[in-house]
Amino acid sequence: MALQNKNHCLRGLRGATTSQDNSVAAIEKAVAELVTELVKRNEIKPEQIVSITFSVTADLNACFPAAIARKQPGWEHVALLDCQQMAVEGDLNHCIRILAHVWLPPEQIPQHPYLEEATLLRPDRSKKT
Repeated sequence: MALQNKNHCLRGLRGATTSQDNSVAAIEKAVAELVTELVKRNEIKPEQIVSITFSVTADLNACFPAAIARKQPGWEHVALLDCQQMAVEGDLNHCIRILAHVWLPPEQIPQHPYLEEATLLRPDRSKKT
C-alpha cells in the first residue's frame, strides 16, 4: 500500500549489507555503499526522502550508521534513526539493514539493494535491475 499525492507515492525501500568488521572504517564503507546504491537504483533526490532507519546486529557498535548517512549532500534535514536489530540465533553477522520512506513517481518500480553477504537474506532482491 502506498500513500499518494498528485505526482508521487510514498514507498518503503528496504536493503541491507554487511561490514567487514566492527570498525568505524569498515562500517563507514558499508553504509556509504548501501546508501549510494539505494539512491542510485531509485534515482532519489534528498527532498524525496521522508525518513531512514538503520538497524545493525549486536556485533556492530563502533559507530552510528545514521551519522555516516547524514554526511550525504542535502541530507541535513532528513530524519535518520539507528536501532539494534532483534537478536535471532543464526542471523547474519555484521549486518546493516535500511528502511527508507521516500516519495517516488507512481510508475517507478522500487529497487531494494541487498549487498555483500546480505544477498543471502533476499536473493530475490539481490540482482541489479
